[in-house]
Amino acid sequence: MRITNRGAIAMRLLAGAAFVFAASAANAQTAPAQPADQAQASDSRDDDIIVTAQKRAENVQDVPQAVQVVSGAQLEARGIRDFTDLTKVAPSLIVRPSDQPVNASISIRGIGTFAFSIGVEPSVAVQVDDVPVTFQARAFADLSDVERIEVLRGPQSTLYGKSASAGLINIVTLAPTKEWTGKVNALATTDREYTIGGTIAGPLSDTLGVRVSVNHDDFRGNVHNLFNDEWVNGRRFTSAKGKLVWDPVSNVTATVGLNYIDGSTSFGRPYIRGFGATAYLRGNVAQPLSVYAPGVVVGPENQDISNNAPAGTNYNGFGQSLKLEVDVGGPTLVSVTSHDRYTLDDFLDQDDTSVTTPDNRQGGRFKSRAWTQEVRLVSPSDQPFRYTLGAYYADVTYSRRFTRGPAFSQANWYGTSGSTQAAAFGQLDWEFLTDTTATGGLRYQHEKVNYTFLDYQNGNAFFSGNATDDFVTYRLGLQHKFTEDVMLYGSYSTGHKGQTYDLTTGFNAQRASGGPVQPETSRSWEAGLRTQFLDHRLTMNLTAFTANYRNFQAQGIETFPDGTVNYRLANVGTIRSRGVEFELAGRVGEDLRLGGSAAYLDARITSFPFAQCWPGQTAAQGCTGSPTFQNLAGARPAQSPEWKLAANLDYSPTLGSLPFKGLFQAAYSYQSAMNFSLSQDPETIHKAFGIMNLAIGIRSPDGKYEVAAFVNNAFDVQYYANLINSRGTYNNVQATQAQLPRDFRRYAGLRASFSF
Repeated sequence: MRITNRGAIAMRLLAGAAFVFAASAANAQTAPAQPADQAQASDSRDDDIIVTAQKRAENVQDVPQAVQVVSGAQLEARGIRDFTDLTKVAPSLIVRPSDQPVNASISIRGIGTFAFSIGVEPSVAVQVDDVPVTFQARAFADLSDVERIEVLRGPQSTLYGKSASAGLINIVTLAPTKEWTGKVNALATTDREYTIGGTIAGPLSDTLGVRVSVNHDDFRGNVHNLFNDEWVNGRRFTSAKGKLVWDPVSNVTATVGLNYIDGSTSFGRPYIRGFGATAYLRGNVAQPLSVYAPGVVVGPENQDISNNAPAGTNYNGFGQSLKLEVDVGGPTLVSVTSHDRYTLDDFLDQDDTSVTTPDNRQGGRFKSRAWTQEVRLVSPSDQPFRYTLGAYYADVTYSRRFTRGPAFSQANWYGTSGSTQAAAFGQLDWEFLTDTTATGGLRYQHEKVNYTFLDYQNGNAFFSGNATDDFVTYRLGLQHKFTEDVMLYGSYSTGHKGQTYDLTTGFNAQRASGGPVQPETSRSWEAGLRTQFLDHRLTMNLTAFTANYRNFQAQGIETFPDGTVNYRLANVGTIRSRGVEFELAGRVGEDLRLGGSAAYLDARITSFPFAQCWPGQTAAQGCTGSPTFQNLAGARPAQSPEWKLAANLDYSPTLGSLPFKGLFQAAYSYQSAMNFSLSQDPETIHKAFGIMNLAIGIRSPDGKYEVAAFVNNAFDVQYYANLINSRGTYNNVQATQAQLPRDFRRYAGLRASFSF
């Protein structure tokens, strides 16, 4: 196996962690106590699932909102190692990658962010160990050493702020253990992916616990560049995570969290449709397909490209957090402080060919830096009157250096975007009748946003500005427990996505005079039934919802007071999203576990009168006016399939007198047709597809080791992570490119883990 420099770093970090283990284990007698927010739920049954969706530890079946939980073991069993793969396990969730990380998007219930500006916030927030991920590209990374992932659907702005108007993905990593433990895991695949990782955890003293995890992944890619005979569309990274948990006195717990990642990606977009005899590059009849992409055979299964310039990213990030929990005689005072910095260099062969004329390239650098501080007071969870009261502050800055050219679509600019946020929030839960609880939540937030934009390409034109916003979001709910295992709830919640400036190529005086794009708001009704039967061996949950999003932020056409128009990020209309979600989990004996989920989504654009036309759209197809536009009222939003289904099985039978158990795992996901483009471009419609992952192996009865052979995409179903209409580059004839997912082709592998 090839060991890279980053692989060597991983080995050294793991060796260092092992040294700490060897030096400290002999003197350690007891582990530090559980953190306060976890200890509140310590009396739960072993098979209960504890979550912190409402910023307190609760059984997920008692939480009156739509929450799906995926454990770290389930991620491994279903072949989920990358953030984008979460699409396959969560109903109503779509994660779409992109060559430009800022253009990647997360959608829940058909609502996501479809814009290019560096200052645009996501509609779905991501949080790791109580720390918000302010730059969404930072989330598209490693999922190693994860305890669980909670997917909260619907507006979460009251407890989680302005970037959670459509939902939240809450990632919780593993904590130090009471006794010294370790784990080593490795994976190798038939298409040349190699992963190695390890963890050391345990008590350094009676009051101090530690956990260190290191992971290295190297995947060559699944797109072949014929120009240089190299493979692209791969990744390589090394990540390290650390936690120190200190209990200096009985009522105080301090948790220090550290995370580091350093990696790179490569990128290629194969031609899958069109590119006929007249698909000349930039209209030049001397450059047909055989010239700009020699050897490439266009087709839905194509994995070849011919690019003379590299495409991909290099990135690194380092984050630190400090969580203090103090039991003040019943309630717990919690303080979470965090700092994060992230740098990403991106580069792209923008003409996607191997010709030297034109040879257009683009690239630049993203930088983000964030400071956050949250303080909250959390009452005990076993009282009839419960509360969470808090305050939040954040200072976030982004910068973007971007160049493109020299042949066409030239650009050369530097922009910055910043925001400061200050908020007070609270949620009260009152069991005013036996087993009947009313919930009320409120958030007030003040925000200031600012920007600068220096356009080197256009005479060093400089623009700057700022704006403030004050808003209130709230949540009301009522729940009743008919029995200990049957609960019905209803809720009404509002969401808010903050104002922003459209900082993209083409920013000019007109955009500056238009001021910031106004906030996007949401209002959502939700009702749910939470049930468990057969001594908690069977769980069935049902949720129905309807939501309206006003002032939806997306690319559109804006008319200025002087009558001129411009394509820009704007408040373009309203969207209605409604549907039903169902989740099932069952345990048959001690050896067989089953799970499944389904989501039906009826999402519609109710108002979008001046939407961009898709490339090649005609007047007969609804593209009219000057400049041209279309009316999208009645259309489905992007990334909103009508149906999503997922099912999984984990069977581990005893094999007679053998010292190990068998292992069989299966995971299936299905998604109906959807459009990747908000404009309803027929070239970016993806047909329905289903993916099956299988694994077979052995595991020890005590869980100390596991070895499994697996096949991902067992039926070799070709599907796409993204579709791009490129006809504008190829003589305005059909020309469709695709971004291939990791499992575009069936592949097999072997994974193994050993715990001690």
